[in-house]
Amino acid sequence: MTFRTRRSRRIAVAVTVAAVLPLALSACSSDKKSSADPASSSAAATSAPAPSSPPASTTAAMDQPFGPGCASVPKNGAGSFDGMSKDPVATAASNNPALSTLVAAVKKAGLVDTLNNAQNITVFAPTNDAFAKIPKATLDKVLADKAMLTKILTYHVVGQPVKAPDGLAHGTYTTLEKGTLTTSGSGQSYKVNGTANVVCGNVTTANATVQIIDTVLMPPQ
Repeated sequence: MTFRTRRSRRIAVAVTVAAVLPLALSACSSDKKSSADPASSSAAATSAPAPSSPPASTTAAMDQPFGPGCASVPKNGAGSFDGMSKDPVATAASNNPALSTLVAAVKKAGLVDTLNNAQNITVFAPTNDAFAKIPKATLDKVLADKAMLTKILTYHVVGQPVKAPDGLAHGTYTTLEKGTLTTSGSGQSYKVNGTANVVCGNVTTANATVQIIDTVLMPPQ
């Protein structure tokens, strides 16, 4: 074999290697990228935001006191929302200046212990202004008649939790007096028996839910 022939073969081999090497590197690079893709996809899937659900605060907000009458509740102390949540309902009401007439009536009827010892009840609590709608002579007569007073006050008590929105939106409830009362409304506007407005709703005490209303409820005759 001549020197020229050997040299030609070496050149041919070099050319072949030069041509094949980029293809091999390209294939290798392609393999690496392919093997990395699942991991990349997995990482992307992991980092992708999960479907959002309603924030807990939205649900919690439904349990908070609401309504224009809540503005009269003390901001601090035993009569505040936080303070009332720590006391049973009759005691809690006694610390709220807007419920002083109701508290006096509850004491006169001897219902303090009954209300404080009950569990998971709802009290529809008329404000002082609600009692002021009743002619004085009529109110004095009721306050002097323990049996009548007890009948009226126990008509304001339901033996289960009743809260907005679901509980007040549309309901019929048996009261401690054994009569029934109805609730209706939506949003932050609710009525009891179609006449009394809930002016401060979803107030929590240690043993009860309180719905403060602007009209005294009268049990059916």
